[in-house]
Amino acid sequence: MPGTLFLVATPIGNLDDMSFRAVQTLREVDRIACEDTRQTRKLLEKFQITTPLVSFHEHNEKERAPKFAEQLLAGQSIALVSDAGTPLVSDPGFRLVEAAISAGIGVVPIPGPSAVLAALTASGLASHAFRFAGFLSAKRTQRRKELERHPSDEATAIFFEAPHRILETLEDIEEILGPATPVVVARELTKLHEEFLRGTVAEVRAELADRPAVKGEITLLVGKNTKQSQSVAEADLAAELKQLLSQGLTRMEALKALARRHGLPKRELYKRLEGLGDSAP
Repeated sequence: MPGTLFLVATPIGNLDDMSFRAVQTLREVDRIACEDTRQTRKLLEKFQITTPLVSFHEHNEKERAPKFAEQLLAGQSIALVSDAGTPLVSDPGFRLVEAAISAGIGVVPIPGPSAVLAALTASGLASHAFRFAGFLSAKRTQRRKELERHPSDEATAIFFEAPHRILETLEDIEEILGPATPVVVARELTKLHEEFLRGTVAEVRAELADRPAVKGEITLLVGKNTKQSQSVAEADLAAELKQLLSQGLTRMEALKALARRHGLPKRELYKRLEGLGDSAP
């Protein structure tokens, strides 16, 4: 009789978030597949779990998934864990789950900590609909394309971001979606220095820019910009742009200033000023 593949969520910071069911499952399976054996061993020692560990990460997933599937078919049970949080969410494991399902092996989730849901529920942004898109691209051109796909409906977009790129990403959001776009930077969730920065993207970026450095794991949430000004006529926008240009600002500087003034993304300004001759950007 085939064994069972358990997908076990583990703490994202605070070890006290480990569930009784998760501890029991890790004690009873034949082996635990994990990203980093050193990291997972600390967790096992905390809860006095002696189950053997096997490394399973993005560099060996393709090779080891079929072998684990064979062991499961032979009747062994395996628990899959990531370094933190819920397996498969921006972590390895999809190939193993796919192989198990194809082989008719039972797959059982053991739910628990999730940075995505923890950040969403405490963000203050709309939670009835959301879209999780994992890590944003490290390349700015690609990242800006990803941000341009931010839905126009009420869904909150959720991303993971590296601390050394967060300011640049917030700048991209400000230019593409508008300075009035509501964002939340959730940093170091469940840890000692847990922090939520809430406000417009312009406000949050200014707050982080004033710090000597930004550290810690970051979950970034982006809401819908409901403050975009639609009442200003295109001719008035064009007149304001001419005035800013006459003050010596470059066209790019003038567009940014105009965007901040009216809470409009730069791309919206391009669209609304299109076809106005010399007044268009």
